Amino acid sequence: MYSSLRKSLKIHFGCKQLQQTSILVTVVVLLAVFFALFAEQSKASETAANTPAVDRLKHWPRNQWADFSKQPDDWYRSQEGILIATNILSWQSPQGSWPKNTNTTREPFTGNPNTLKGTFDNNATTEEIRFLARAFRATKNKRYKQAVLKGIDHILKAQYPTGGWPQFYPPDKNYPRYITFNDNTMVRLMKLLRDVAASQDFAFLDHGRRKAAKESFDRGIQCILKCQIIVSGKPTVWCAQHDELDYSPRPARTYELVSLSGSESAGILELLMSLDNPNPEVIRAVKAGYEWFESSKITGIRIVRTGGDSVVEKDPNAPPLWARFYEIETNRPIFSGRDGVKKYSLAEIEQERRRGYAWYGEWGNRVAEGYAKWKEKWDPPQNVLKK
Repeated sequence: MYSSLRKSLKIHFGCKQLQQTSILVTVVVLLAVFFALFAEQSKASETAANTPAVDRLKHWPRNQWADFSKQPDDWYRSQEGILIATNILSWQSPQGSWPKNTNTTREPFTGNPNTLKGTFDNNATTEEIRFLARAFRATKNKRYKQAVLKGIDHILKAQYPTGGWPQFYPPDKNYPRYITFNDNTMVRLMKLLRDVAASQDFAFLDHGRRKAAKESFDRGIQCILKCQIIVSGKPTVWCAQHDELDYSPRPARTYELVSLSGSESAGILELLMSLDNPNPEVIRAVKAGYEWFESSKITGIRIVRTGGDSVVEKDPNAPPLWARFYEIETNRPIFSGRDGVKKYSLAEIEQERRRGYAWYGEWGNRVAEGYAKWKEKWDPPQNVLKK
C-alpha cells in the first residue's frame, strides 16, 4: 500500500515535493502504528488486571468462607476482595438476608432484587455478614457496614418470643416456620450473634445492637434448654425442628420425621459446651446429651457407597456411627423415603433417598471429644458438675 502511494505521488508532484510528502506519510503511518500498539497494550493491561481476579473467584474451594476469614486486611482491600464484596452486596434481599445454595461471591446478581429469597438455611446470610463485617474493618466502605446492619437487624427481628428462629423470615405456614436446628441453622445464627455482641470483628457496631445481640443469644440458650426432649423422665437430645410455640418436636420434609437427631444434637451440645461459667441447667443438659450419645452409638457396621447407592455392611472393626434420626419412644434408628413411611432399615427406602441423604455419621465423636475437654475445664477446678 505504501509503495502504491509513492507511485501516485510521483505522478502528481515533483521529486522535491515527493520527498517531503514521503516523510510526512512515513510520520503519519508510524504514529498510527504507535497509537494502535498503545491501545492494544492498554486493553491487554486492563484485561490482565481484571481477568485474574474474576478467574480466581471460580477456583475458591467449597469451604470458601473459612478461607476468606484467613485472609489479611490487605486482601480485602485488593481488587479480588472488593470484587467479592461487591458481588455479595448485590445478592442481599430487601429484607436483609441472602439466598441459599447460591455462590454469592462468584458473580453479581443482575435481576430484580425483589425476587431474591433470603434464608438462614444452608449457611446462608451468616457468612455473608461475617465477610462484609471484615471487609468494612479493612476498607471502611460504608456500603459494607449498611449491609451488615441490615442483616443483623433482620436476624434479631426474626427471632420468636420463645427464643428460636424459623428457617427464613417472614416464615410461611409450612415446616420452615418451626424452630430450625436442621443443618445447624439456629446454632450458626447464635454463634454469629455472640460474636456481634462481644467480638472485635463487630466493634464498629453501636452499643444498642451489641446489647440486643447478647440478649437474643441468651434467649436462644433458654429455647434450646426447653426444647431438649424428655423420654421417660430423662433428658435426651433434640429434634431437627421444634414447635415455635410449645417447643415440641416437629417434622419437616416427608423423609424428616419427628425424632431424636444424631446430627443436629451434636452441634447444639457443642454450642452449650462453649459457654463460659455454665449454669446448672446447661450442665444438666450437656451431661444428659453426652450420655445419650454414648448409649446410642452403633458399632459393627460401615456405610459403603457403591454403584450410585449407599449400603450398610457389617464390619466388626468399623469405628462407631450414629443414625441421623432415632425414634423417640424406642431410640431405634429410623429412615424414610419421600413417601413419609417410617422404616427401621436403610435398605427399605428407595435408592434415591439412600444415596441422597446423610443417614449415618460420626457426629458423636465430636461430642465425646468436646465433652472430655469441657468436663476437665468445669469439673476439677470449679467442681460445678457436682452441684
